[in-house]
Amino acid sequence: MILLLSGSLRGGSSNEALLRTARAVAPEVGVRAELYEGLARLPHFNPDDDTDPLPAPVAGLREAIGRAAGMLICTPEYAGTLPGSFKNLLDWTVGGVEISDKPVGWVNAAAPGRGEGAEATLRAVLGYTGARVVDAACARVPVERGTVGEDGLVADPRTRRRLGEVLARLAAAG
Repeated sequence: MILLLSGSLRGGSSNEALLRTARAVAPEVGVRAELYEGLARLPHFNPDDDTDPLPAPVAGLREAIGRAAGMLICTPEYAGTLPGSFKNLLDWTVGGVEISDKPVGWVNAAAPGRGEGAEATLRAVLGYTGARVVDAACARVPVERGTVGEDGLVADPRTRRRLGEVLARLAAAG
């Protein structure tokens, strides 16, 4: 199973639309994908709270990561870096062993020329977590707002094919 992690809390986010679309195309490439939806429930990271018993949302996050064969991330860029809420999610993974050597890829939904700061920060933070970045599963897959249907999915065949390729590469790395 590939765990899909969105770095956006915004309703109707193009990042989440891309991941929902990845989940929809996953069976076509022989992969099962699960969307993590607990970002908003995670408490602010505090090392004093990174002990047993973990806060329930953190335990759920770590359990989902532990079950996954790999992770696919799609996050926006805010102020040249990761959104604080998503950095918080990653902070909770640093102390856990579940992410260690886990294959990770990402798709960037931003328009060309945007999002490089988020990608650079993501690569740096994932290094601290011990995750294994799979470069072949990192891709730019821009999403224009008008291409997301009422069902929250991207219908564009090229986008769907590209997401299938990324998922297959990530699954092969596991």
